[in-house]
Amino acid sequence: MRLSRTARVLLRLGAGIGFAVIYVPLLLVLVNSFNPDRSAGWPPSGLTPHWWAVAVRNDGAVSALWVSVKAGLGATALALVLGTLLALAVARRRFLGRDTLSFVVVLPLALPGIVTGIALDSAFGTVLEPLGVGLGLFTVVLGHATFCVVVVFNNVAARLRRTAGSQEEAAMDLGAHTFRAFVDITLPQLRPALLAGGLLAFALSFDEIVVTTFTAGPGVRTLPLWIYDNMTRPQQAPVVNVVAAVLVLLSVIPIHLAQRLSAGTSTTSRI
Repeated sequence: MRLSRTARVLLRLGAGIGFAVIYVPLLLVLVNSFNPDRSAGWPPSGLTPHWWAVAVRNDGAVSALWVSVKAGLGATALALVLGTLLALAVARRRFLGRDTLSFVVVLPLALPGIVTGIALDSAFGTVLEPLGVGLGLFTVVLGHATFCVVVVFNNVAARLRRTAGSQEEAAMDLGAHTFRAFVDITLPQLRPALLAGGLLAFALSFDEIVVTTFTAGPGVRTLPLWIYDNMTRPQQAPVVNVVAAVLVLLSVIPIHLAQRLSAGTSTTSRI
């Protein structure tokens, strides 16, 4: 399709405005983290790493960072197991309700976070509290896993649709049992999808706040919750800018790696 010069200019202008709306605020957060003033005035009076050193010594921010890392790793591990098993069932098996199962798995990602949070809070109060399990890191991991499993499922299912099941059938015809065929044939083919899905799931969990608000107990603070609690305190504003900048940078890395892994299409099975 050939576009006129005017259309091309308008499209580029629209794209530039769109990217500016998305990324200029993030750039301002990064610049303000080096602002020597406590108030986020513009333009900054200078640039200094002072507030980064203060943030490193902030026990609350460091503790929240580790809670976010632990929650992300737990939710990612759970999502990898459940998402892979569900994708294998949907892509490799024919059974009644297969399309419905696929829809039910993907649905949590489309639901508003506040709806998921309210539902999980009610469910945890009804099911877990009578068993002596209160809100805490465990419930945060379970809450994050509800939407992290979707990205793993989508990545693995898409990968399975591009690979033929005949290789697994051939391995089993030669005497390999189901688990051996999975380890030797299927798993190497799924490795890029698992890595990409795991990185995306970790990134989703790491900066999630809505569901976390309903599933974290009073003593559990993830990094987004710490930012939300401290952003209205003027004395903490410079440190909040630093923590927000760190959150942006840590979110970019897994998404970039996941994109590169998703682009790879080579298969590395043993046959």
